Amino acid sequence: MDRQISPAETLHAGQSGFRLVKEGAEAFVVRMQSARHASRSLDVQTYIWHSDTTGVYLAGVLLESADRGVRVRLLLDDLDARAKNDGFAALAAHPNIEVRMFNPFVTRKGTLAKAGEGALNFKRINRRMHNKSWIADNRVAVVGGRNVGDEYFGAAEEMNFVDLDFAMIGPVVRDASASFDRYWNSASAYPMETLDPEGVNDEALARLRSRLAKQTEEMATSVYAEALRGDDVVQRMLAGDWPMRWSSQYEFVADDPAKVTMKKRDVRRTHVGVALVPMLQEAETRITIISPYFVPGDEVTAGLTHAAGNGREVRILTNSLIANDVAAVHGGYSRYRKPLLKGGVQLWELKPMAGGAQASSLFGSSGASLHTKAFAVDGKTLFVGSYNLDPRSTWLNCEQGILVENAELARELEALFDSHTTGQHAWRVTLDDGDLRWSDGKEQFDSDPKATAWLRFQAWATKVLQLDAQL
Repeated sequence: MDRQISPAETLHAGQSGFRLVKEGAEAFVVRMQSARHASRSLDVQTYIWHSDTTGVYLAGVLLESADRGVRVRLLLDDLDARAKNDGFAALAAHPNIEVRMFNPFVTRKGTLAKAGEGALNFKRINRRMHNKSWIADNRVAVVGGRNVGDEYFGAAEEMNFVDLDFAMIGPVVRDASASFDRYWNSASAYPMETLDPEGVNDEALARLRSRLAKQTEEMATSVYAEALRGDDVVQRMLAGDWPMRWSSQYEFVADDPAKVTMKKRDVRRTHVGVALVPMLQEAETRITIISPYFVPGDEVTAGLTHAAGNGREVRILTNSLIANDVAAVHGGYSRYRKPLLKGGVQLWELKPMAGGAQASSLFGSSGASLHTKAFAVDGKTLFVGSYNLDPRSTWLNCEQGILVENAELARELEALFDSHTTGQHAWRVTLDDGDLRWSDGKEQFDSDPKATAWLRFQAWATKVLQLDAQL
């Protein structure tokens, strides 16, 4: 990896290289290949790690890397990881693998125990680490919206996420590593040996190794693996056709890991949100926002409508109710639709069916949901990360992302927005005599399109109860 990357870094001294990773297959392969090429270290930070096809395969790749002598550190948010406690404890038994859980539950097994602890310690348990980083040899980093699991890599048959990462090389990778170290060494990160000392043992590792080997062998003949071998994007990437965009104007920004213990509304809790404010306020011509969970609140709504009222084009893509995997969030968002539209903001909501290549699995899935978190301003600056434009990302969860000034990347993100907001993929939301209308150019609806009565009720209840602070 050093031999491959050093010449590019030398040629672009003082700059970092960025690539928008739009395809799920490419996102999977860049993680897999960077792990296989690593010779010193692998640092992985994530909110979710599923024990499905891609999750098991990548766990096996990390184990293989550790067997080669690579130092592997896994930092996981415990809200999801607790359910796979035995597997992560087994990995921690490897001499070259360390596993830590962020803001963990004391209890390690049982749904009732988890619910009871969550109820008794809601203020703490409600705050999560939402960051996602994959860093190999301190040379290559992948940072963005993707967790580890089939639906993030276009491998799920039922539903896949429309998502986005930055693949990066150069000094920005060292910034990502510094952020990882800060979380790794924080008071909220607990080693598996402390949480479950009995589960960290050689016998458990041997059983896990056998299970991973069997499942990895089975994956080799899976539909997803066959599709990967024949996918043009993957083949181009493996052949070295993988261009980067270079910039010296960038900022890696992450919330303080102590955010989960800070007092409510302490401005220090939202480093990412604070970093985005100047970017949006300084827009001269247009603002483009992609946010799957979009609950702007009164302040952000006022800022966006002010920008639109002053001649700036403000465009937003979020999930429709039927495409949203959290109906309650849609209820919070729905309170702001009319004020945004009245103020001149343009709104689109993603359809639930798979349309574009980024939304569908390689072998054809039946549904799609937006998971991309990205902003572009004036066709020259962009942000990609884990941060949703909602109160949870701002005040509760730890988040991170990268601001980059590069016209080619910004225009690439805007082109992605344009493709996702065609009638094939999204409904345009407008006002007609004060009433909401949804249209894709062929059909028109006067309420949330194709949503079930149960989904409508969930969204309505959240809207009425005004639970924005938790969304």
